[in-house]
This record gives sequence, structure tokens and C-alpha cells, in this order.
Amino acid sequence: MVRIRVLVVDDHRIFAESLAAALAAEPDVDVSAAGSGPAALRCMERATAEGRRYDVLLVDADLGGNVAAMRPAGPVRDDGEDGLVDGISLVTGVRSAQPGVRTVVLAEKDDPRRAALALQAGAGGWVAKDCSLSRLLTVIRGVLRDETHLPPALLTGVLRELTAARKHRTESELLVESLTPREREVLRCMVAGLGRKAVAERLFLSPHTVRTHMQNVLGKLGVHSTLAAVALARRAGVGPVDLSGDVVERGGQLA
Repeated sequence: MVRIRVLVVDDHRIFAESLAAALAAEPDVDVSAAGSGPAALRCMERATAEGRRYDVLLVDADLGGNVAAMRPAGPVRDDGEDGLVDGISLVTGVRSAQPGVRTVVLAEKDDPRRAALALQAGAGGWVAKDCSLSRLLTVIRGVLRDETHLPPALLTGVLRELTAARKHRTESELLVESLTPREREVLRCMVAGLGRKAVAERLFLSPHTVRTHMQNVLGKLGVHSTLAAVALARRAGVGPVDLSGDVVERGGQLA
């Protein structure tokens, strides 16, 4: 019998332990529980070191633990809030570190926007915490077959969110394409958080020239601040310059 290794990640101990106990009653399921994102990562690291990786993570959408440096690829909409929650951030980190591990988000209530974020982050399913055990087991086995599982009532809302996200991304990509190669290079430096002086030294330009390039970038992107330019760049898939091995000044004043 092929056994499924499941890790329940929820900071409500009674819920996590109760769910783990219910799943453990299944003959083909081995289950553990973790009470935070960092605890889950430690469990995964130990399992990997011992050659027994988890197959599926069940992650609380409202996980209270702080998972450092794990963020979804981008919000569904740029509405003034980043829309990030720690549970979805953990999904992103797991997808990056161990892409073979499937994740399912457990939620108190249906929320199309957050469900769309979860799918963007790499989750294979969004399940209500009050669903039946048989339903949860169906989802667990389904995501292992690369199926995506959502409550039927969420489908329309999630599709609407994902369509809006794609439209927003396409618009951002077109704006970035309007930049010259040098301006794109400057933008990547901005995404990396480099100040004007650091950008000038890196690109062998004068600070005055860098200032002009930065102003041109803001103008072409139709934004009024470096923060907004960086957010748009990330939506368009623009990554930071590679700073490995560089000694640079960060946090400088940006135009």
C-alpha cells in the first residue's frame, strides 16, 4: 500500500491535533501536525534529511506564525493592500523549496480573492474547515493527481479574480516594454532596492544621469513613486538585478 504523508499546519492546536487524529485513522495516511510556519519548515527539513518527504501540506489560511521571506508572486489586484497572509506565504515558500509537495489551504470561510491568491501561490486546493473528512480526503488524493479543487460556489469569483490579475499583468508588461534597455536595467536596480549612488556605481553612470533615467522610468510607467514603480515591475515579472558578490550601498534616496 502506498502511504500518503500529510502535514497539518494550523496554530489552533486542538483543531490541528483533532484533524491529524482523524486523518491518521485512514489506513493509507501518515500524518503529523505543526503549529506555525517555521515549525512546518523544520518538520519538512527533518523529513527530507531522513528521506521521507511529505506529500501534502494542509495549511491554515490564517496561519499566525511569521514565515520570513516568503511572499506570493504578486497580489491579485493592486488595491492598496498587499493581500498577503502567512498561510499563503508558506504555500509560496513550499512551492519554491519543494515543488513536489502539494498544498491545500484550509479556510474558515470562502473568499474568492484569497482563494485566487492561494492558487497563484501554488496551492492545489481551497477547502472549508467545516467540510467532511471524506471531502478532505478526496481533495488530498486529488491534488496528488495534479487536480485543482475549489468549492463550486467559489469558481466564478476565483475565475473573475484570476482574469483581472492577468489583465493587470498584461498592462504592466506593456508599460515595461516601453522602456529602453538602459531604463529597464535601472528599473531592475530599483527592484533590488539600490539607491541612486549604488545604481550609478553599478552601471558606471553619473548620479545625475541615473536620476534622469529614474524620472523617465516613473514617467513611462505612469507612477509617481519608486515604490509604485517597483510594485508594477513585479506584476510584470521584472526581477531584481543579481547582487551576489556585490558590495553595494542600499537604502539610498531614490528619485
